[in-house]
Amino acid sequence: MTTLPDFRLETHFAKWEFKARHHMTASDAESMSLPELLAMASPEDRDGFEQMWLGYTETFGAPDLRAAIAATYAGRSADEVLCFAGASEGIFAANNVLLDKDSHAIVVTPNYQSHESLALAICEATGVPLDPDDNWSLDIDRVRDAIRPNTRLLTINFPHNPTGAILPHDRYEALIELCRHHGIWILHDEIFNGLGPSDAQHLPFIADVYERGLSLGVMSKSYGLPGLRVGWIACQDRDVLSKMERMKHYLSICNSGPSERLALIALKNRDAILTRNCAIVDENLPKWDAFFARHPDLFEWQRPDGACMGFPRYLGADGVEEFARKLVEEAGVLLLPSTIYRSDLGSTPTDRFRLGFGRRGLDAGLAAMEAHLARTG
Repeated sequence: MTTLPDFRLETHFAKWEFKARHHMTASDAESMSLPELLAMASPEDRDGFEQMWLGYTETFGAPDLRAAIAATYAGRSADEVLCFAGASEGIFAANNVLLDKDSHAIVVTPNYQSHESLALAICEATGVPLDPDDNWSLDIDRVRDAIRPNTRLLTINFPHNPTGAILPHDRYEALIELCRHHGIWILHDEIFNGLGPSDAQHLPFIADVYERGLSLGVMSKSYGLPGLRVGWIACQDRDVLSKMERMKHYLSICNSGPSERLALIALKNRDAILTRNCAIVDENLPKWDAFFARHPDLFEWQRPDGACMGFPRYLGADGVEEFARKLVEEAGVLLLPSTIYRSDLGSTPTDRFRLGFGRRGLDAGLAAMEAHLARTG
């Protein structure tokens, strides 16, 4: 097996995520406590959690959990859903099932690193960059130009990490038609679907609109429940799901039973949880707008379409790496410099940083940033 490269984002978080006083770059919504989640449960579902048997669970995922996941889609059923121990396991399984050494993959950049690192560990891959001057959109002609006779997989992510961009619907349809024409699978990382400003226009799930679409979902981001470690892939092709299930036998084998019960409770309260989390975004995003309006000489701000992240440009002469380093070391404010998102598939921005606005407590972090800028300015 090919040795995978160091995962830059996770290595950075391993060093700083639980040490920095102000986590200002989180990509997940505000988490809740176990009692808060259980308070939303029906008596039956709460009893199902408290009285559960702590044995192995089904590799595919508990049937009632898969049914609840399927209900979030327009036309999927429980047997078109495969659960994973988080989204990363799903990314690993999809790449290893769909690709082989003779394949070719296409990946949008910048990206969550495993989307390209796993493809490159298996076969050749081509990066297609999102365009910051076109609201971080995707040029369908560039995707068309990247296609080879052996192209088997295209990986996309909207709302996008780290920019928060959502692909216009007409380009999404054009992309699907292009892949349909060439028989290319689309792995759509949709883990931020449903999260963002309350007026965000989210795309239809790829598993609902494309017969070769794989919808990657997880409880971590839009739901704000990363501690559950429950993810899934929904797909119309049950043979592909079966192959990924057999891959899972070498990975987690099955999900955590308690996590499945808690995920079921959250999914049954999906609307309430997403409304809560989007309300936090609605409250926080104008605060970032105001912050950047106060510092036009240092930052260039492009308001994101969805999710709870933005990717502003840093204009300071010291560069974004030094800015982010001093900010966390001297002010305890954690950001992700864009060098974390560098790609082996082509050039990516080197003057930006990822910030977050999906959690409560933003005011204290902004105040620490303001104080740091006042001291260093």
